[in-house]
Amino acid sequence: MYGLVNKAIEDLVTREHGEDTWWQVVEKAGLEHAGFVGMEQYPDAVTYGLVGAASEVLGVPAEQLLEAFGEFWVLYTATEGYGELLEMSGRNFEEFLNNLDNLHMRVGLNFPELQPPSFRCEKVGEGTYHLRYLSDRAGLAPMVIGLVKGLAAKFGVEIAMRPSAARGADGDHDLFVIETLGQG
Repeated sequence: MYGLVNKAIEDLVTREHGEDTWWQVVEKAGLEHAGFVGMEQYPDAVTYGLVGAASEVLGVPAEQLLEAFGEFWVLYTATEGYGELLEMSGRNFEEFLNNLDNLHMRVGLNFPELQPPSFRCEKVGEGTYHLRYLSDRAGLAPMVIGLVKGLAAKFGVEIAMRPSAARGADGDHDLFVIETLGQG
């Protein structure tokens, strides 16, 4: 994954728990340094190690941490120079959900080694959507929940979201049901 992701993990931990806690995470993850370059590629193991270490240090399940990170990511990327790109990806919540793959395609122009996930959004009823999440990376479904919650907050939409099917031996994707409950 790109250093931008690792930098965002660092930013989340330091903002919420302080710099001393971040250094505990770095030590627990077995990293010799903690300075990440946003545009540099790092092994996925580094990112997974940071999440696992943060989970241990903070005493929070990794799934809960990933969900919080997903919500944080929406705000973080907007402040790290990707606000315009986010704005171009949709004028409302539904439009944005339908443009997630287009967003990743545009991001890939700046990050040539990007291995983005893929999302397929289908409206199945008034205010109800199925979101299919396909990724080569396992275990990040909780982050998707956080991302969608963060996007909903960005657009002032109240949602309920739940996993419907998990990626497994018989499938290549996670499936989520999203219900819009109104404006927040």
